[in-house]
Amino acid sequence: MAVKTIPTVDDLAADVVVHHYDDMVAPSGLTNFLGTVRVGHDITGIHAVTFPPVSQGLALTGLLFVDGRLFESYGIPVAHAWRPDRVTRSAQFDGLRIETVTVCVPGQTAVIVDVRVINTGDAARRVALTLAVNARVVQSGSTWASAESPGEKNDAEAVSRDSRLIFHSEDETAWSIQGLDRAGVVRLSGVPPTVADEFEGSIGGVGRGGEMQVDLDLVPGAADRFGYVQSVATTREDALATFDRVVVDVPAALDASEEFWNRQLRAIFTPGNSEYSGHLPVLETSSDALRRLYWWGAFGVIWFRREFAGNVLGRSYDTLMPNYWSTTTFIWDFSLSSIVHALLDPEPMKRQLSQWIASNIHTHFGTSSLTGDPVGRWYSVNDYAMTRLVNDYVRFTGDTGYLAEHIAVSTAKPMPVLAHLTQWSEAWKGLRGAGALADYGEIDNLLECVSSYTHEVASLNAANVWCMRTVADIHEALGNAQGAQRLRAEADALLPDVTGLYLNGTGHFAAGQADGTRIPVRHCYDFNMVGTTIAGDLEPTVRAEMVRFFQHDLQTPSWMRALSPWDSDASYSVRPDHQWNGAYPAWPADAARALIQLGAQDVVLGWIDGLSLSTNQGPPGQAHFVSEAMPTVNGGARKAPPQLPYMTDWACSSSGAWVALVLESIFGIDVNVAGVLTAGGCIGDLDPSAVLRGLRVGEQTYDVYAEGRIEPS
Repeated sequence: MAVKTIPTVDDLAADVVVHHYDDMVAPSGLTNFLGTVRVGHDITGIHAVTFPPVSQGLALTGLLFVDGRLFESYGIPVAHAWRPDRVTRSAQFDGLRIETVTVCVPGQTAVIVDVRVINTGDAARRVALTLAVNARVVQSGSTWASAESPGEKNDAEAVSRDSRLIFHSEDETAWSIQGLDRAGVVRLSGVPPTVADEFEGSIGGVGRGGEMQVDLDLVPGAADRFGYVQSVATTREDALATFDRVVVDVPAALDASEEFWNRQLRAIFTPGNSEYSGHLPVLETSSDALRRLYWWGAFGVIWFRREFAGNVLGRSYDTLMPNYWSTTTFIWDFSLSSIVHALLDPEPMKRQLSQWIASNIHTHFGTSSLTGDPVGRWYSVNDYAMTRLVNDYVRFTGDTGYLAEHIAVSTAKPMPVLAHLTQWSEAWKGLRGAGALADYGEIDNLLECVSSYTHEVASLNAANVWCMRTVADIHEALGNAQGAQRLRAEADALLPDVTGLYLNGTGHFAAGQADGTRIPVRHCYDFNMVGTTIAGDLEPTVRAEMVRFFQHDLQTPSWMRALSPWDSDASYSVRPDHQWNGAYPAWPADAARALIQLGAQDVVLGWIDGLSLSTNQGPPGQAHFVSEAMPTVNGGARKAPPQLPYMTDWACSSSGAWVALVLESIFGIDVNVAGVLTAGGCIGDLDPSAVLRGLRVGEQTYDVYAEGRIEPS
């Protein structure tokens, strides 16, 4: 039987998760590239319906009452099944089975919940189903500079003849229409509005909007349905028009969503497709685990594609969803998926890079697709991240002309992109204190929840060596041998100071402090970065010690710990993206890349089956727990939830790190700035018959075989 090479929505479907009210389950999200929605823990509720430029924070709407009683209050377990195109929720109680399907409608700024009720009892009955609805829509007119998008108290109007409620912001620049696709009773809430506007959307806020009710008459074994629709727009007319287009045939919108997402998945791996400006190579392998990880990584990037009206880049890629930082693209996370952007969608990648160059990358962590403005504080990784991004863009597209394009930072004189690259590779010099290494600042500039990981860290100082060598290769390819020689000499001179942070015999590094002291830090970011940037410069004993440290302190069967539980800072925080109780989604992939560079490919190949178990909950989350912190989901590392003290989102765009693992490490692909492709990884030890088909380098595509053979496609 032929091996499947292109996934469908069924191939990426999450395992069904059955949970009780407020269990430790991260509520999932949906998108149609125009906006996003969070699907609630209950059976009909949705949160954070966001279609930029209109937002409403984490506002909750659509909570279900059955025969006048809040459904959640029954304590009935709910089965929650995510696919790229929909979330299906179901529960059974008191002679009823309720099934709902939630979809972000393709091409529309609208969300639907299709509700189906089956009478499983032995008597006819009438069931009253009531949705408590609310909105907090607003068009702020500025950058969304906080993790949660803006929202405000809305005015509401009931239109009984059309079974809908109309909400709008005070200035009438944001509108939400919510209603039913069949006759029902709609009414405004009898609870008077609160004087204060500052309340949590789930604490009393839902009742301040209105209600809509449908009565279903069901004989034993019979089923009936109704659809709930919410549309969002900047004018009343557009919101009503969108609502009318969707409400006329809710079941058809479900079918359209499935086809939409299957089309996206086909496009990822299809040269000349109409969805993206490039494509990814098709992976042919007998390893189900490797294939699953590759698809997971690729899909997790396109999940963040955003093309809302008014997007300053036309198309951008958000970083988190569905709870936090909508419309913000973080440089760091984007860079971790660098190879996917360069291969799959290089045109918007180039626009994004140019915007960042002009924005002064030493002043923020990302930019807004609403306004183009900088967002947040400086992240220390930015120089390395931008060097990696530009290098990947140029070497995979062959667009060396980009290096000569002139871009100005703020009001400064325009410079060629190559000059910016050179400056980033040497920016560390301006961060030095009394010593030879760069001081990368405090906790908020680095990992945010590891208090000892500050100042002279091994990770980014090792990256400085890599950056200078990488930029030297570019200079040399462009004929500047003298500039290349200077950068390589500086990299070689810096190297002993970086390796001097290593603590002999331990496998890990120390962080140098401003007062000259050094704090031992057992964090994966040092392991990952040192292993992927300067592994070849380390002594064999050091490489072996690093591998042993990783296996003993960080590796788990299906995920990893970001911080060793033997580290003294493990008591500082329980935020699982960078602490002992879990890891950020790119860290296991980058750790595997580091292991291969350190000569431990056998550890990686023995880990792949376990890692693939963690692909069972939708796209990679901002953090997954290790099993000691939270039980797994069918063997997969459980996604961490958004509430305090964890504060991590359901999905994160850095999933392209898994594609980098497959292409650059397991297949050993390397492309230089001149477009010369080589291969020679460890894939033959896993699957000697594996092939990558259609790898694009410049204008040519190639097939890459497990033994390292390369042929034009």
